[in-house]
Amino acid sequence: MRIPKITSLYGRIFAIFWFTMLLVLLSVLSLPHLDPRVARDVPADHLDKLERIAKITEKRYAKEPNLGKIVFQLEAPRSRKDSRARIYLTDLEGAVLTSKRHSDYKLKAIRNFVTSIDNPEVPKQKLYGHYMVAGPVPITLAGEELLMYAGVKWNQPPPFLLRLFDRPLQLLLAVMLASTPLLLWLAWALSQPARRLERAAQRVAKGQFEVDPTLEKGTSEFRQAGESFNQMVEAVNQMISGQQRLLSDISHELRSPLTRLRMANALAIRKQGESQELERIDTEAQRLEQMISELLTLSRMQVDSHITREVQPISSLWEEILKDAEFEAEQMGKLLTFSEIPERSISGNPKLLMSALDNITRNAIYYGKDQVDVQFHVVQDQLTICVNDNGDGVPEDELDSIFRPFYRVSTARDRNSGGTGLGLTITESAIRQHSGTITASRSQLGGLQLEITLPILPV
Repeated sequence: MRIPKITSLYGRIFAIFWFTMLLVLLSVLSLPHLDPRVARDVPADHLDKLERIAKITEKRYAKEPNLGKIVFQLEAPRSRKDSRARIYLTDLEGAVLTSKRHSDYKLKAIRNFVTSIDNPEVPKQKLYGHYMVAGPVPITLAGEELLMYAGVKWNQPPPFLLRLFDRPLQLLLAVMLASTPLLLWLAWALSQPARRLERAAQRVAKGQFEVDPTLEKGTSEFRQAGESFNQMVEAVNQMISGQQRLLSDISHELRSPLTRLRMANALAIRKQGESQELERIDTEAQRLEQMISELLTLSRMQVDSHITREVQPISSLWEEILKDAEFEAEQMGKLLTFSEIPERSISGNPKLLMSALDNITRNAIYYGKDQVDVQFHVVQDQLTICVNDNGDGVPEDELDSIFRPFYRVSTARDRNSGGTGLGLTITESAIRQHSGTITASRSQLGGLQLEITLPILPV
C-alpha cells in the first residue's frame, strides 16, 4: 500500500483527518499545563511576592515569643474587601498550625495541599475552586523553623480550553467550528471538479461536443476523469464528422453515374423517339437526382455542425425566412401570418436552424389550402414554434411516422409532386441536434400542426 499523495483526493482526505486528530491531541496534551487545578511551579513574580510576605511576617512578629498568639493573629477575621493573601503555617512534619476548632473549606484546601507539596525548595501552586494556594516558603517565628503557605481568592476565569473540556457540549461545538474550514475546503475540492464535469456533460447532451481544458484540473482522480472525458468528446467528434463526410462523399459520387444515365436516356429519346418507357426512366432518374441532392444538402449541413455553433438573436435567423415565405404564399394566392419573434438569443448552427423552419413553413404553404399560421412562444428558457395549415392533414395513425426517412403519406401525391420523403427528416435531425423536439398533431385550422421546442439562452 502506497502513501497517498496530497495531490490526490484520497491524500487530501487522509491529511485533513490526521491534521484534525493532531489538533485534538495537542489540545489534550497541553491541558495539564493550562489547568490551574493541577499543581504547577509558582511563577517567578509570584514567588518573589511570596518570599517578601515571609520576610515581612518574620519582621512583624520578631518580638513575639508565643507561636500560638502569632497563629491566632494570622487567622483573625477580615472584611470581604480585604484581598490580601492569608498566611498558613505548618511545622516541618507538615502539621497545619491553627487555632480554629472547625475547619472551613480554606483550611481543608491547605491540608490537602500540604499532604503533597511540602518541599520548600520547589514551591508549587494549585487552585481549589476559587481559592489559590501556594507554597511552601521557609519562615522563622517564635524561634521555630516553620513552613509558610499563602492562600488568595482567585477571580480569574479558567483558560478557554479548560472551560471547553469541562463542558462536553461546548467542546463538541468548538471541534465542529475548528474543523468547518477544513471540511468546507474539502467539500469545495470535491464539488468544483464534479460541477465542471456535470456542466461539460450537459453541454454534450445538448450537442455541444467541446473539449474543456478546465476538466483536467484538481485532484488526480478528477484530472484523469477530465482527460478521459475530453478524449471521449474528441473521439465522438471524429466519429460524427467521419460518418457525415462519408455520407457526403457517397451522395457526391452517385451524381456522376446518374448524370451519365440521364444523358444516355436523352440520346435514346433522340434516336428512337419518345416512348412511355423512356419517359418513365427519365422521371425516376429526376426523382433519384432530387433525392441525392437533398441527401447531399443534408450531409453538407451536418458536417461539423456539432462543432460550428454560434450565439445569435432569434429574429436574425428566421425573420427574413418568414418574410420570403409570406411573399411566396401571396404569389400562390394564400395567406401566411406569423406572430412577433421574441427578443431572445439561441446557441446553435445557423444553417440547420434556418433550414428547419424554412422547410416546414414551405411544406405548410405547399400542402395548405389557403391559410398558414406561425406562432412563437417563450416559457422560461424554452422556445415553442407552432406551424399550422388548413390542408388535408395527416391521418392520426401516421403522425408519428412522417419524420422517418423516405416515408410518404400518399405515394401517388408524392410522385406527382416530386416529394422524396426527406424534408421532415432533415428538419427533425436539425432540431434534435439542438436538443429540441418536433411533434406533429391535428391543427385547429383543419390541417397539420408541427410544433418545435428549442432551448434558448437565459436572459
